[in-house]
Amino acid sequence: MNEELINTLVDQVVTKINEERGFLVEASGRHVHLSQDHIDRLFGEGYQLTIDKYLSQPGQYASKERLTIMGSKGALHNVVILGPARKASQVEVSGTDALALGVKVPVRESGDIEGTPGVVLINGSKTIALEKGLIIAKRHVHVAAKDAVKMNVVQGEIVKVRINSEQRSLIFDDVVIRVSDKFATAMHIDYDEANACSFKKGTRGYIVK
Repeated sequence: MNEELINTLVDQVVTKINEERGFLVEASGRHVHLSQDHIDRLFGEGYQLTIDKYLSQPGQYASKERLTIMGSKGALHNVVILGPARKASQVEVSGTDALALGVKVPVRESGDIEGTPGVVLINGSKTIALEKGLIIAKRHVHVAAKDAVKMNVVQGEIVKVRINSEQRSLIFDDVVIRVSDKFATAMHIDYDEANACSFKKGTRGYIVK
């Protein structure tokens, strides 16, 4: 067996290992999650969100409905609502968005909204002033339960993730692992983080132990 063939086989093996250990990275823009009560108040009693496209996480979708979110210094328009309805409303923005709104926004895991600032949601003449729920989402990896053992991770673990890109490869620290049999394995970062690593569709991440 010649050296060139050996090197080719080694490259193929390494590529296969990386594919199995790696996972898709997705950039998540600003968006709103609404409770059914708040959907009713903004769009009408019994209103159901209109599915525009399904997302990578099972059962999750982007709706056709849009809102304006208003802070103390500015507003963000045409903000997508993600469905289905949740128990509590939550607005996720990037650090750059927070500056535009004029609000000091904490980094939190999704659902951890106690002590967070509020924001005003606007749909035409209808408004809701949230008392809490505005966050910058902590970067995280959704891990399907079947993949957790293979990836050697557990629920709530904090890891580092290496992002390989053509221009700005980097390692993200302080990434939380979220494990569930309802998840599809994928990492979620916001647009500020996506810009930092020159994200493009198909970018993959790798846990650094």
